Amino acid sequence: MAQRGRPVKSEIRQNIIEMLNVTGPMYGYKVHKFYNELFPACTRENIYYNLRKGVKLGEFELAEVRQEKGEYSWGSMVEKKYYKLGPKAAPRNDAKVKDFFEKLKPKKDR
Repeated sequence: MAQRGRPVKSEIRQNIIEMLNVTGPMYGYKVHKFYNELFPACTRENIYYNLRKGVKLGEFELAEVRQEKGEYSWGSMVEKKYYKLGPKAAPRNDAKVKDFFEKLKPKKDR
């Protein structure tokens, strides 16, 4: 009997695994920003969906949640969820991703 619904494998999730393998923990918005520089563009909502799905599948873990103060259109606080690789992540060690972040090192906080 054929499986129904969405396939469990996702190219987007695999690309995020490659990124986190090189960078270490990163919060969702930054994942989205770098993802669109490295790979075919996708929406922020799609990135967040894949991060949540990856947590359910054990490919990602929530490293920490930080409350940060700042000047935002919605107020003075933001909650940043930092994701790291989980036990079921299988990085392929993509050279393109490694090269991209190596070139960013001098100007790390973009």
